[in-house]
Amino acid sequence: MFRSLFSLVSAALVPGMLLAGMLMVNAGCTESGSAPAAALPPGKTEKATFAAGCFWGVEATFRKIPGVITTQVGYTGGTMADPTYEDVCTHTTGHAEAVEVTFDPTKVSYQKLLEVFFENHDPTTVDRQGPDYGSNYRSAVFYHSDEQARLARDEKARRDASGEYVGPLVTQIVAAGPFYRAEEYHQQYYAKRGTSWSCHFGNGKKPQFASPG
Repeated sequence: MFRSLFSLVSAALVPGMLLAGMLMVNAGCTESGSAPAAALPPGKTEKATFAAGCFWGVEATFRKIPGVITTQVGYTGGTMADPTYEDVCTHTTGHAEAVEVTFDPTKVSYQKLLEVFFENHDPTTVDRQGPDYGSNYRSAVFYHSDEQARLARDEKARRDASGEYVGPLVTQIVAAGPFYRAEEYHQQYYAKRGTSWSCHFGNGKKPQFASPG
């Protein structure tokens, strides 16, 4: 992952915290470790899982949507159990960087989340978003029900037929499998750092249609 900024917090100033959890990392993928998944809120909720490149920016985008209750970033779609960030960055585990969204379907529809997903990354590039490349940065919808699969396929087909994109959509639509929560320093990364830059450049549309929605 393209990491252009670095910050180092002295362990002496933050007792009890691992130094690795406080570093902005670069593409060397030297950090490791994992954290338990956050408890889900009570009440009727549903899950949606999306991969759209660097999960920092994808999570930040979904957290702004009314009706989204919680988010967590992690790794899914691969063959290794409980992978670390370092493992995933070898491009040998098959995992994608993904965001698992827990949402209230009475306040935001899955269809709306699909639209946010497609409008905020480039679904026409294979295994690449901006400066980040590799299978872990692929575009994918990991569906949790037959209805989610149907909606995702319909939305992809509609966009493919729209004439708005520079090329065919390459987004994978596959059943959700095990989701491994990423290391804690990745969770809500932009909010923790007060960062506003993004690794996402454009959404794959022709210039006259390119404004993000």
